[in-house]
Amino acid sequence: MTRARTVARRGFLIGSAAILGGVAFGVVAWKRDPENPLLAHLPEATRTLNPHVLIDAAGVTLITPRADVGQGAVSIQTYLLAEELDVDPAAVRTDFGPASAAYYNARIAAEGMPFAAWDDGLTARAARGAGDAAAKFIGLHITGGSTTVADAFDRLRAAGASARETLKQAAAYRLGVERDALRTEDGAVMPPEGPPIPYADLAEDAARLTPIRVAPRDPAKWRWLGQPVQRTDIVAKSTGTFRFGTDIVLPGMIHATVVTNPAMGGGVRSLDDRAARAMRGVQDVLPVAGGFAVLADNTWRAMRAARAVAVDWGEAPGRAMDTDVIRQAHADAFTSDNRDSRFADDGDVDAAPAGDAEAVHAEYRAPFLHHAPMEPANATVLHDDTGTQVWTATQVPVFLRDAVAKLTGQDAERVTIHNVASGGSFGHRLEFPWVLQAVEVAMQVPGRPLRMTWSREQDMTHGFLRPMAVARGQGTVGQGRVRSFDLSIAAQSVTESQIGRLGLPAIGPDVTIVAGAWDAPYAIPNRRVTGYRVPAIVGVSSWRSVGASHNGFFVETLMDELIHRAGADPVEERLRLIHHAPSRKVVETVAGMASWTGPAPRPGIGRGIAFTYSFGVPCAQIVEVSDTPDGLRIDRLWIAAEVGRILDPVNLEAQLSGGALFGMGHAMMAGITFDRGAIEQTNFHDYESLRLRQVPQVEVHALGTTGDIRGAGEPAVPPAAPALANAIFAATGTRLREMPFSKTLRFA
Repeated sequence: MTRARTVARRGFLIGSAAILGGVAFGVVAWKRDPENPLLAHLPEATRTLNPHVLIDAAGVTLITPRADVGQGAVSIQTYLLAEELDVDPAAVRTDFGPASAAYYNARIAAEGMPFAAWDDGLTARAARGAGDAAAKFIGLHITGGSTTVADAFDRLRAAGASARETLKQAAAYRLGVERDALRTEDGAVMPPEGPPIPYADLAEDAARLTPIRVAPRDPAKWRWLGQPVQRTDIVAKSTGTFRFGTDIVLPGMIHATVVTNPAMGGGVRSLDDRAARAMRGVQDVLPVAGGFAVLADNTWRAMRAARAVAVDWGEAPGRAMDTDVIRQAHADAFTSDNRDSRFADDGDVDAAPAGDAEAVHAEYRAPFLHHAPMEPANATVLHDDTGTQVWTATQVPVFLRDAVAKLTGQDAERVTIHNVASGGSFGHRLEFPWVLQAVEVAMQVPGRPLRMTWSREQDMTHGFLRPMAVARGQGTVGQGRVRSFDLSIAAQSVTESQIGRLGLPAIGPDVTIVAGAWDAPYAIPNRRVTGYRVPAIVGVSSWRSVGASHNGFFVETLMDELIHRAGADPVEERLRLIHHAPSRKVVETVAGMASWTGPAPRPGIGRGIAFTYSFGVPCAQIVEVSDTPDGLRIDRLWIAAEVGRILDPVNLEAQLSGGALFGMGHAMMAGITFDRGAIEQTNFHDYESLRLRQVPQVEVHALGTTGDIRGAGEPAVPPAAPALANAIFAATGTRLREMPFSKTLRFA
């Protein structure tokens, strides 16, 4: 039996057990809420009505547990709560809350099942229900997968509504009136007669009551949701007063930086730190696994001294890896032993129409990519015998808490994670090696707060990467139509790598290897998508839009090649093949936005279209480029997407345009390569992205015609690369099959 069939059977059995287990748990415990984590550390004179609402004399604090990495998560969570609680979103305080199972993300587990998001069948719904149940019982407190809005929409509104009605009930008992006779406004209960009663005056009485559960308000009564509103963090971020992890200052704080062997897994042969110790402000040089830490009175001095340490690095264990070796490992992965999944297998690809059919064969490549957020990785730690406190930006607070507990040998209850906002992530803050390094150093200086900051070079050369991926595509066309489509994708397993680091088993096929490819809603009569798992080579991680980030390029470039060979129009043939009505609508919409008349409307001008379906969101983009003497110039970008109900139209437009430009810039210029086990790119001078002077004119249209609730942080990334590549082909006749495109041509 092949490995693929073994893992498929195992995945089926475990999935079936999960579904049955969900039913069983549903009978005995499914509706049982996790304990309110705020009760354990409630400040004096502060009351909590549920895990999302704190009230004290100063007013209301809303707990917004999903991490904010620049995507506006705190803002939308605040509006969801405030809309029901009747408090001013701009005036209330917010907090990420403690690491707790009470803040489990049901949607992210449900969306990880091997069922297309457009599949609403009984089996698919049951599997998603099992994922929801598993997330609750595991306590999956995590931010990712564009699930913040989808997961929070019902839960936070329900929490706000419950708190509002419980406060009204406390006021009703005090006034001797019916609760229905009262209303709420701007943080107070409004009696039929007399002055308003602030929530703070009612909090103690309300906290003694059994929380009242009511349905959230009808959207027709919304004040903020669905309207153009200002993000709650925009003023602070525009005035430089917003606080990130690098802004944490504690009394007596030590500043540190860590340097480890550039070659993965290598150690230290010898180290001479005398010059560093003699430098101004340096307090100590301490060992850490695979390297050393420099402690100083500020971060700049610590980093400057780190460069003065003379160190002889040990070689990477095993065979010294370079990019060519890794490429060969991917080429060797297309075997039955490495086959991981075949979720799409329609018709008979191997017996696809012959006769007048023409065949297309192509190979596509995507490089490793780094997350490279603007804020370097950092963490502040205070450790002593009584416990450990950590201030850092993290998307996985419970997993981080447990990892710190394991490292320190302390009980998890003695570890406190203070989550803070992040200056970017793109998946980077799903990892935390720098936090554990900070803890390792802090354990050597107990009782003193220590802030450890990675240099840009350390961050770039030691992050977990988006995996390299290779795709082999073939298909046939005939009579002006696409007749067959066969795509094989080889990549390392993000799930195996990432989940393994979190201490969880990765069982069954990895959906991320083929995400955005197998579930593309194309009704091609003979269609097959196969995933091949490349054996673990380097640590890989979730990068913005994960597997769809490269699979969108593979699918839509192969589609464009097939459509071109068929002599069909790229828009019309996609519309003929797409079986999902909302997806067809976004393609029609983007074509209308661009006044599409074909891929080459004028000499030297090329237009390319790409459509992808990822994270439950169909997104179509058209790019227009000009072939100039100075290189390819990107002139226009049109984006259409269907995210369902639109809650924050201003931020939605920012997320869609930002995601597309992010994907486009990386496709143009970015790539990570290896030499003797070490990453070669060290900073933004050799890991470039889109510059302001290269940004095209962007037009965005979000349809909002379905009742779904979907996220927008990632779905605009996958179509950007193929839309650009297809436009370049239309303008120049050069077919791009490998990213970054700058390896082949020059951009103006």
